[in-house]
Amino acid sequence: MIENWEVFLQPYRQAVEELKVKFRSLRVQYQRSSKHTPIEFVTGRVKPLSSIEEKAKRKKIPLTEIENRMQDIAGVRIVCQFVTDIDAIVEMIQSRNDITIISERDYIKEKKLSGYRSYHMVIDYPVHTIDGTKHILVEIQVRTMAMNFWATIEHSLNYKYRGEIPKDIKERLYRAAEAASNLDEEMSKIQGEVREAQTIIQERQENHRESFKNESSGGTV
Repeated sequence: MIENWEVFLQPYRQAVEELKVKFRSLRVQYQRSSKHTPIEFVTGRVKPLSSIEEKAKRKKIPLTEIENRMQDIAGVRIVCQFVTDIDAIVEMIQSRNDITIISERDYIKEKKLSGYRSYHMVIDYPVHTIDGTKHILVEIQVRTMAMNFWATIEHSLNYKYRGEIPKDIKERLYRAAEAASNLDEEMSKIQGEVREAQTIIQERQENHRESFKNESSGGTV
């Protein structure tokens, strides 16, 4: 039995915060280079205690075993603009030497029956604590903005209906998932134009900041 949940969950929170910082730092590095930025934004969370207990009960996982058998207590989500960005992000994660990949599931090539699409990875991430190094399982989800919008709506409906979404709403959700997939496909066809436009905007913003900096520092007594 877990006597102190705050103590138990703290390394998970630490893992999420560290990974968010690392992936956001990569985004900044891309922005400051001439390369396309595959990462649009990064979020993360640790499951609420009520969700952990509910899932443990549903999956018949003893609380003493959740550390090894529940792989999504800590979760990080990386959202991108284009489907092709997903491959770049996955390769980036695979090449890191500060994590160990436990498993990967491609729900983009093989979508779920609901229409859900995303790329899932479970990693082993070492967290340094006052008691030494602790290895934490973290689920990383990589998806486009369209996939993320759809998945957020589905999650809300699953919560509302306690996992028993009415058939007519399920059908509409599936059609919406296909529409989101079609949007991703169409955007992929013009991603060259989109990237060029974003580069122009970024260069103008940088030139404006540099000009403002020079005006602010010049001629001041």
